[in-house]
Amino acid sequence: MNDISPRRPEVPIVSVVAPCYNEREVLPEFHFRASAAARSACGEDYEIVLVDDGSHDGTWEVIAKLAGADPHIVGVRLMRNHGHQAAATAGLELCRGHRVLLIDADLQDPPEMLLPMMAAMDRGADVVYGQRTRREAETWFKRVTATMFYRLLAHLATVPIPRDTGDFRLMSRRMVDALAAMPERQRFIRGMVSWTGGTQVALPYERQARVAGSSKYPFYKMLRFAVDAITSFSAIPLRLASYLGLVGVAVGFCLLVMTVWIWAAGGTVTGWSSLMTVIVWFSSVQLIVLGVMGEYVGRLFQEAKGRPLFLIDTVLAGRQRHALPMEFATLAPELRREVWDTLRHPAGVSRIANRTTP
Repeated sequence: MNDISPRRPEVPIVSVVAPCYNEREVLPEFHFRASAAARSACGEDYEIVLVDDGSHDGTWEVIAKLAGADPHIVGVRLMRNHGHQAAATAGLELCRGHRVLLIDADLQDPPEMLLPMMAAMDRGADVVYGQRTRREAETWFKRVTATMFYRLLAHLATVPIPRDTGDFRLMSRRMVDALAAMPERQRFIRGMVSWTGGTQVALPYERQARVAGSSKYPFYKMLRFAVDAITSFSAIPLRLASYLGLVGVAVGFCLLVMTVWIWAAGGTVTGWSSLMTVIVWFSSVQLIVLGVMGEYVGRLFQEAKGRPLFLIDTVLAGRQRHALPMEFATLAPELRREVWDTLRHPAGVSRIANRTTP
């Protein structure tokens, strides 16, 4: 077993972290199944962290109700919709468990996988990730595009990222801490976890249909996510831009040679259509190259601004409501956890004020 560091008092064995966006309909069922899975794995020594990512369908009210009835629930409300990866990161940074299960609240990934994941981690794994063998109730288009994306990413990424996986995984505390220490804004969590290395084990499973509600990932979001993944873990698109430029130079040189040859032979190069085709070709190559460069420059711009990845409005722990200081988002990950641990004790507020004052 690789988790050899002693646990702090009152630190649960397992934290279940679930980002939620407009999941009011499915949350009660998720709470029931996640709680049952956690109890089967570690008794009552667990917590479930539900992160409301700016929902507008009453998700936060459901989370507040669950937190009031179940002391295992920690509700986190973000100031606005920051996106799935940022919401997941917020949950990972606030959770306290010795092991952390990251899962979506839509129940497409079964919480019951926690028990076999725990067994695999007992055998020495740092990360146990779910690998999809089947996608139930997904459209033909989504299955095909997902397959193409994972195959393309496998060829482009500088680190091996397992195919047909999502963010559904059980991680040891040291892997969660390593993930929290990565400061980038454009986050691709499954790739970042792969980058950390260690012993990572796949656990095959069949992905189920949503229990309720609809997908929060329309095509444009999936496309944006794919671009973030590729640009975060590969510089090959920049090289491809250079290769396109070289191809354009080669084509232009060949056309120049052909033009000189025809002129030397006493002929005349004619053809408005062919001329416009060449112009459009080179202009398109230039725009593609500029677009690829713009994606990377834009990411540098976002990183340079240094804005917090997320802002937390409220945290519910059992029947206690906490408003974290705005400086919380600017603290180092280890200090965030210390502040949160301190806040959950009666004398915490004054200590937080002292630690967060610039």
